[in-house]
Formats: sequence, C-alpha cells, structure tokens
Amino acid sequence: MTNTAIIGAGRLGTTLGFALHQKGYSIQALSCRTLSSAQESSRIIGEGTPLTDNRRAAEAADLIFITVPDDKIAQVAAALAAAGSDWSGKCVFHCSGLVPAHALEPLHSQGAETASMHPLQSIAGKAAEAEIFSGVYFGLEGTDKAVKAAQEIIRRLQGGYLVIQPENKPLYHAASSIASNFLVVLLESASFLLQQAGIDRDLAPKILEPLTQGTLHNVKNLNIPSALTGPVIRGDIQSIKKHLSALKRFPAYHEIYRKLAQQALAIGISQKKIPEDKIKVLESLLADK
Repeated sequence: MTNTAIIGAGRLGTTLGFALHQKGYSIQALSCRTLSSAQESSRIIGEGTPLTDNRRAAEAADLIFITVPDDKIAQVAAALAAAGSDWSGKCVFHCSGLVPAHALEPLHSQGAETASMHPLQSIAGKAAEAEIFSGVYFGLEGTDKAVKAAQEIIRRLQGGYLVIQPENKPLYHAASSIASNFLVVLLESASFLLQQAGIDRDLAPKILEPLTQGTLHNVKNLNIPSALTGPVIRGDIQSIKKHLSALKRFPAYHEIYRKLAQQALAIGISQKKIPEDKIKVLESLLADK
C-alpha cells in the first residue's frame, strides 16, 4: 500500500509528500483549493496529478493524507464521505496534533481505517527535504490497523512515534506549541531587548543562534533540568535584581522574565542546586508585586 494522495498540499502536505516520494511511496494526486498551488506542490515533489477535487484525489490512492487546517478536517471528511466513493481498504490520516482521529469517523463508518499522524516538526514552507522527518516523533491515535500502517510509514521516514490518547491531545499539543512556537516568541523577545541595548537588529540571529544551539546541545547530551544555566540556578540574586530593574521599562518583557525565572527557580529547587538560604530571597524577588 504505497499509492498516496495529499488533500491540502500546503506546507506540511507538500513537505510530507516529497519525503514519502523519496522513500518509495507513489504520490498519485495532490488536491488544493487552487490549481496553481497543487501544480507548485507537484513540481516540488516530482509527481502527483494536481487537482482541486478532493474526491478524485482520494479515489486515486490507498493512503490518503488530509493536511488541511484543523478547523477544516471534519468538514473535508464529511464531504468526502458524502461523495459516494468506495472507502474499503483505504487508510486515511489527518496530521493535526490537536484534533482527534474521530473527526474522520464519516470515512471510518464507510470502511476506511483512520488515524491522526502528527509530526513533531516545524514546517515553515513547502520543503524538498528527504530527511526532514528523520529522528522526528509523530503523535498517533486512531484505529489499530491505521496506527500500524502509520508506524510503517514512520519507520520508512526514519522517525519515532508516540501513541496519544484522544483526551490527552490538548496537553500534548500545548507542549508542542511551547517547545516550537513559543521558542520563536522568546527569541523575538531577546532580539527586541538586544536592539534596546543598542545592538543592530540584523545581528540578533547571529548572536542568538549559537547560544540557542548550545543550549539544545546540552539538552540532547544531558537532560532538560541539567541543561539549565544562568543566574537563577546559580542563586545570583544581584544579577536578577539588575535584570528586573532594567526590564521595568518594558512591562511585558518584565513579566515574561519574572514568570520564566519562577519556573527556573522551581527546577533549581527540585534539582537541589540552589542554596537553601537563597531560595526565600529569590521567591520574594520574583513574586508578583
């Protein structure tokens, strides 16, 4: 079962389609809202009939990936189910980390095996990268047969997988957002503060990237708590006072710093890395006043 169709061939759909094509899957069809977008995706992947008809795309394949926005998944599934096609023997996946596989129930009721298969990877554009999912974990939930089919796909992509209970998907997805989306927010915050310190904004990525990569290297080679460095974990009260004083000019960034420092303090306490005589002082310094 390698004949594959992508419904919603945007950033994720195209990137996934290219990676699958490189691993031996035959991309039969790509369906988008506009033909020009489907044609662009077909050029990037190197195959696949560009369409604007989801039903025709689904009929061309045994594996169907629905990679539309979260709020469109149930709508697309219902429309496909109402189209009168034969769904027996097909596997249908959506790629949302938040929406449960149950959103595909109209197709499951007509014989399809269904699951959600969410890659824990940030996709910023339509990418022609064969190994973009190598080492990446996918969150899975759905029917047993579809989950097993997804595991084989992930094995070919050289990724890993987690089986997530539907009721736990909001927490799982929130964790993903914190690690990926909010990392960008933090880097933008750091970039803003560097600019306020008189440093050219264009230099910010060059300054921050080695620092960020070094932190991720430590996370990979140690563990998350052990990778935490800085004034909080050292109990450096004077440095924290100076940070907070400087940030008072920027209330939003002051609040971000204070809240994150409180979390750093909690990690330090749990790791028994902060001297007992400094804990109360730090708690008071970082309190909401």
